[in-house]
Amino acid sequence: MPGTLELTLILLLVAVLAVSLFKRLRLPPMLGYLAAGVLVGPYSFGVVPDLPGTRHLAEFGIVFLMFSIGLEFSLSNLQSMRKVVFGLGLAQVSFTIIGTMLLGWLVNFFFPIPYKALFVLAGALAMSSTAIVVKMMAERLELESPHGRLVLGILLFQDLAVVPLIIIIPALADSSSDITIELAMALVKAILVLVLMLVFGQRPMVKWMNFVARGKSQELFVLNVLLLTLGLAWFTEKAGLSLALGAFLAGVLIAETEYRHQVEEDIKAFRDVLLGLFFITTGMLLNPSIMIKNWYWVLLLSLIPVLAKFLLITTLAILSGSPRGTAIRTGLYLAQAGEFAFVMLSDAAPLKLMPFEWVQTISAAMLLSMLAAPALIQNADKLVLRLSKDEWLVQSFALHQVAQQTLTTEKHVLVCGFGRSGQHLGRILERESIRYVALDLDPERVREATSAGESVVFGDAGKKEILLAAGLSRASCVVVSFADFKAAVRVLSTIRQISMSMPVVVRTHDERDLEPLLAAGATEVVSEIYEGSLMLGSQALILMGVPMSRVIRQIRSVRESRYKLFRGVFRGFDDEADTPESQWVRLHSIELTDGMQSIGARLGELKLSELEVSVAAIRRRGIRGDDPSDELRLELGDILVLKGQPEPLARAEQRIVSYSAWS
Repeated sequence: MPGTLELTLILLLVAVLAVSLFKRLRLPPMLGYLAAGVLVGPYSFGVVPDLPGTRHLAEFGIVFLMFSIGLEFSLSNLQSMRKVVFGLGLAQVSFTIIGTMLLGWLVNFFFPIPYKALFVLAGALAMSSTAIVVKMMAERLELESPHGRLVLGILLFQDLAVVPLIIIIPALADSSSDITIELAMALVKAILVLVLMLVFGQRPMVKWMNFVARGKSQELFVLNVLLLTLGLAWFTEKAGLSLALGAFLAGVLIAETEYRHQVEEDIKAFRDVLLGLFFITTGMLLNPSIMIKNWYWVLLLSLIPVLAKFLLITTLAILSGSPRGTAIRTGLYLAQAGEFAFVMLSDAAPLKLMPFEWVQTISAAMLLSMLAAPALIQNADKLVLRLSKDEWLVQSFALHQVAQQTLTTEKHVLVCGFGRSGQHLGRILERESIRYVALDLDPERVREATSAGESVVFGDAGKKEILLAAGLSRASCVVVSFADFKAAVRVLSTIRQISMSMPVVVRTHDERDLEPLLAAGATEVVSEIYEGSLMLGSQALILMGVPMSRVIRQIRSVRESRYKLFRGVFRGFDDEADTPESQWVRLHSIELTDGMQSIGARLGELKLSELEVSVAAIRRRGIRGDDPSDELRLELGDILVLKGQPEPLARAEQRIVSYSAWS
């Protein structure tokens, strides 16, 4: 039997390989973890045995997942979405559980099903995959669309419903006492803990977080987050509840403090790694031989629940007043199983609430439905057009509205996105009497802006027909005003399918995206970080008495060179911790000392460009020269300022030190 270190190395190796493969196939990493677990589990190649220690470690993945959900549980967001969350979301979860229980009661006349197992199955079927759906909606610019809001509201209620469901499952396994009394006691304890923490815990939490933050130490801050998460999880477990409930409460309490976003970033790595381990261990429970043996049940249980959930959610959305097309999209997006379904099944399996073979078959069916989810979402538009006769009219009407407002407009600026940056741009254009048309997917923002007289219409800038209706062929230029790299690339791709010559200006927050956006077809890319540096520099120069004409020339020079002056930074410990080092273009200084073979050679002879490294500057006898010539001969004491990424820089330094080996 492999030791702890060997097991860890094996799990890490299969995780890296599986996730890399699934990333290339554009499938969610979670499915890669599950597939890896199946391969190395005791029922396949048997590389990793199903040890209690591994299972206990995997539980921490659920703890940090629930903590993350608590962080997103903003009372203000809940208030704004309360009708969808507690209306449509509550109806979807309730009807799914009730419908499954009723169907099980009917089937029970022919095939006996324990009601405890039926309840676990009903709760699992009520869940949809937050990870898959939200990620794909973000990439498709649909988070603010009408169906996007319905989907997010239902997913939020599902996440909230997990808390009581996880509390109830262990209570179902206790056969020594009345199940009704056990459930009632569990719910009473949960309510007491919730009231105690949420009502009386908020102020102490704020004071404690302020105390820790005053230490100005990232390590201390991360340690504190771990302490709070695991500490409250331990407290709720000792109270007879679940670890997950305590972690959820810790997230809720921190969500109402000013440190919410910092905590979310700090905990992200722990959550993703431990959650990946959880899904690997879940995959280890799947027995391929049982899945093959019961292949017809796997197919049946993957198709029927998906179809039933689609019909239920679509019907509920229509009854709530949503257009048929919006309702069908909502049903398609939420028809698959979710990650919390595996959590419930993994909790139920060791408690003997469900036969082992059932867990295998149901888990395999849910995995299939999740594999099918990306295809359903990507083809949602085509499916809606087939399933809804009204959708042609709705889309035609939407295109007509866009075209009607832009029909007489030409030589205008087409603004993709009407958030703060888009609105500020619109005001600047208006002052110069330049017409613009803005496209946005937030219906509330479009309604309010339109009523105020702004030239904005509802439409997806990533769709060819919307861009054409908005007058792309008649526009002078396009501005992509949202700082979302994937969405911007999608819009650029669509624009370039229509016109290769249309000037397109794209906004980005991070300078790392500048070159990829230019490669994707952007004419110019405006980096918020670079522009902020320009403004800081220009104000400092003006205060130092530099004439305005020279300041303007400096700014123009930097912009015309596409921020070449700013490319590369000397990185320190206080730089962004969440930015992978390999993605930074860095500056690195090397002093030529005695013994270096490159002394006396011409700079061009080193051929550093082959290593994707350039010489940004050279400092000789206290004088710095930028962009030195390839003909410059290197001297003892010269300091070369190299620019590149970490690995190429290391190779370049080696070449400079031992030049004779490369000559």
